Amino acid sequence: MRIGFIGLGNMGRHMARHLMHAGHTVTVHDTRPEAAAEHLALGAHWADSPAACAEGAELLITMLPNPRIVEDVLLRGGAAQALAQNALWIDMSTSTPAAAERVAAEVLDARGVRRLDAPVSGMARGAEAGLLQIFVGGADDDFRIALPVLEAMGDPDRILHVGPLGAGYSVKLMINLLWFSHLVATSEVLAMGVKAGVDLGVLRSSLLASPAASNFLESDIMCVLADGAYDDSFAMALACKDLGLAVDLGRDLGVSTELSALVEQIYRRSKAEHGDLAGEMSPVRLYEALAGREFRLPNPAAALDDAALVV
Repeated sequence: MRIGFIGLGNMGRHMARHLMHAGHTVTVHDTRPEAAAEHLALGAHWADSPAACAEGAELLITMLPNPRIVEDVLLRGGAAQALAQNALWIDMSTSTPAAAERVAAEVLDARGVRRLDAPVSGMARGAEAGLLQIFVGGADDDFRIALPVLEAMGDPDRILHVGPLGAGYSVKLMINLLWFSHLVATSEVLAMGVKAGVDLGVLRSSLLASPAASNFLESDIMCVLADGAYDDSFAMALACKDLGLAVDLGRDLGVSTELSALVEQIYRRSKAEHGDLAGEMSPVRLYEALAGREFRLPNPAAALDDAALVV
């Protein structure tokens, strides 16, 4: 299939490479031409503009940082106007239904271009391994057409058709919101526990053996507890953007967002203190400061073994 791919960042560069390995003819574009070096070496075609990337494509994939850039690329960058009738646009960005609707209303609907929203979960390591989870919103027929392409980038067992157009965006925003909420709640609990004199490893094991157990506590936070790594693959600026989109969506829907708004405030405080490019788990550092110590396990391998026994 002839595929245009726009957005070769931490996630998109791996995704585009997997498409090439799957045998698709891929044309790439990014604001940074150097980001395409590995793809060109593998035989990809370079496009100087979003419009040139979309021209002649049977399927256009966008993997971009935020809704504003999605609209810029599709509308002001000319990608939407360049798509042929019956082409399929798959937006895999963490964006909003409203942004895609504006693009469709201005250009796509009149041209007969089909579309899916298919944001992803799994971080950069999932993109590199080709094992992303993908949440797809759109028509059944379009989903079936796109599925072989999506399977080249994601885990086939975790590519979910979650509903009509816009449902993919909404599901992804809710996943991010709940994950960030897990991080803040877990950090607060760990800070209180260790400051009360409970051993960090004992506290974690106790939580994992209780109804309060979570995948975050079992797995995701181990990069902090074992290595002091706060996941630089996803920047605080992007995390705060996603939280803002989720809170805005809740308010637009008339759903109370007091807890989500507080989580967003804590993330923005961490961004101000640790920087836009700090890792998405940097809010843990705020609670380490409150506890007066870093959250580290002396024997991480044993902690992982204990967690496996609990599960």
